[in-house]
Amino acid sequence: MRSFLFCCLMTLILLPLQAQKSYGDLYHPEADALAEIDGVIQKAAAENKHVLLQVGGNWCVWCYRLHDFIEKDQEIKDFIEANFVAYRVNYSRENMNLPVLEKYGYPQRFGFPVLIVLNAKGERLHTQDTGLLESGDGYDQRKVLQFFQQWSPAALDPSNYVK
Repeated sequence: MRSFLFCCLMTLILLPLQAQKSYGDLYHPEADALAEIDGVIQKAAAENKHVLLQVGGNWCVWCYRLHDFIEKDQEIKDFIEANFVAYRVNYSRENMNLPVLEKYGYPQRFGFPVLIVLNAKGERLHTQDTGLLESGDGYDQRKVLQFFQQWSPAALDPSNYVK
């Protein structure tokens, strides 16, 4: 029984480390997030896309799980690339990016990772608690894809609803 419990504990410890090892650091505490987000907004405007901010940290197991989930689901990955310009906002002891979080309504209240959707003008459209996109021990493909579809530029384009 002790061996079994030890194996379970080691699995819980090593799986997140493996994900981090596979992708390296997803978040960069040294980045000037406010300045970089301005560049992302300009790019989104030029490409007629929305901005997707993923707030989290290299310490966050669920941040790596979300990244891994999206990378392995080609339908979601393609949809994001076609409709959003993505940027990861670091939240850690080294840099909490409090000015960014204040600007976007304190999204950390939802836990991590948290997703923020901005329009091409940089206006916040939605903040998503990613816990609501989970099912069991991971993310739910239908919920995640629906989230991105519902906050895409086409979904918010009035001409798609007026006859």
